[in-house]
Amino acid sequence: MTSRPEAELDTSAAAETKTASGDNTRKVFVRTYGCQMNVYDSERMTDVLAPQGYSTTADMEEADLVILNTCHIREKAAEKVYSELGRIRKVKEERAKAGKDMMVGVAGCVAQAEGEEISRRAPIVDMVVGPQSYHQLPSLLDKARQGQKVVETEFDIDAKFDHLSARAEKPIMKRPPAAFLTVQEGCDKFCTFCVVPYTRGAEVSRSVEQIVTEAQRMAASGVREVTLLGQNVNAYHGEAADGSTWGLGKLLRRLSEIDGLDRLRYTTSHPRDMDDDLIEAHRELKSLMPYLHLPVQSGSDKILKAMNRKHTRDEYFRLIDRIRVAAPDIALSGDFIIGFPGETDQDFEDTMDLIRRVEYGSAFSFKYSQRPGTPGATMEDQVPEDVKSVRLQELQALLSEQQKAFNASRKGMTCDVLLEKKGRNPGQLVGKSPWLQPVQLDAPESMIGSVQAVEIVEIGSNSLFGRLIAGQDAADGSGAIPAPAA
Repeated sequence: MTSRPEAELDTSAAAETKTASGDNTRKVFVRTYGCQMNVYDSERMTDVLAPQGYSTTADMEEADLVILNTCHIREKAAEKVYSELGRIRKVKEERAKAGKDMMVGVAGCVAQAEGEEISRRAPIVDMVVGPQSYHQLPSLLDKARQGQKVVETEFDIDAKFDHLSARAEKPIMKRPPAAFLTVQEGCDKFCTFCVVPYTRGAEVSRSVEQIVTEAQRMAASGVREVTLLGQNVNAYHGEAADGSTWGLGKLLRRLSEIDGLDRLRYTTSHPRDMDDDLIEAHRELKSLMPYLHLPVQSGSDKILKAMNRKHTRDEYFRLIDRIRVAAPDIALSGDFIIGFPGETDQDFEDTMDLIRRVEYGSAFSFKYSQRPGTPGATMEDQVPEDVKSVRLQELQALLSEQQKAFNASRKGMTCDVLLEKKGRNPGQLVGKSPWLQPVQLDAPESMIGSVQAVEIVEIGSNSLFGRLIAGQDAADGSGAIPAPAA
């Protein structure tokens, strides 16, 4: 994949889940837009609501509570939310005719950015909740039921992290084999194209103890792979029990010691925070998967400076060289913004040259769009849309070619695959390779949740197709043959 879809990511639950008491009578529908951190936050929202008697539903029309967990990164993100609220209004009106109530909440980064404006433009919304306040959902719901219009967008990230830690001490129901775990939020980089510092706040890290406790509970509930999340995850600087500060490399080493937690990943990283200890962790830790998402955004020094990235293309090249010495088989992923203000044909060619030299296994690419409130939105020399479109098409063709070449290089290898779910066809399972590619193969359903040795026999446009190595079972997924270096 060379471009994240413009459509929102819908992670509304596919089935109901009940609390331990089994007495859930209310239903909540959560629609998630955007990044993995929002997916994690949505899951935590349902955790917070479960003791209040809520179970999840995939059918909005039967929901007593609808929450839109929003993202502000995409162009016209707020307008898409208002459009969705228009559809929700009709559902709410139909439920009212049948004598049924429906509460509506808007959470996440659009909620943080728009605040009171959402209540003004969409009177059906009962709650507006910023990304650092969802742990207060039960009390906010109580206020909304009393007829108050709730707008809670205060930055109290420490309270949120404390709540997550307390939640981790409680039993967790069985979870899918792969899960997200937020370790850091916010960003201090202030790239001129980005709204994150304004919607998520400054960089704050959870304590080592909080993260380890939650990871241990995840492993006990069936999670085999954890992806550590942060807006700038490799800027992690969490406090340990002895008062010292740990970086991401040291945290990964500690998590690698947890029984049952076989695979570790992290995203999203900034080149400026890729330190020696983290690079060395890629050399040392078998459980740290050979995949790294390290956005560069542009290959032009002039544009990198205008973006306030505070690194050069040569510094990025040298960093990539060090990473590949430590982990020769690593799959590199990146982000590219095309058509940033002032980008010339030569600037674009510099980006294409960088891509050719680095050779990515996958990447995401976008046309620059103006984010209100960011410095980039008011810069001169905005690039015409037709020029952006032509450049993006050319860049995506190159990235697609590189992705296909990387996937093809996996053919004939035998590698570990985490089997995560049933496939579309009977007897088929879908898993994940060490390099984050989907792998489809025939295997018994009992193997879901195990790591198995799989030979890659065919290559698809986005997926790999594998053959299960004989002699394995669901209880023994540790016999995989390591893939040779590419």
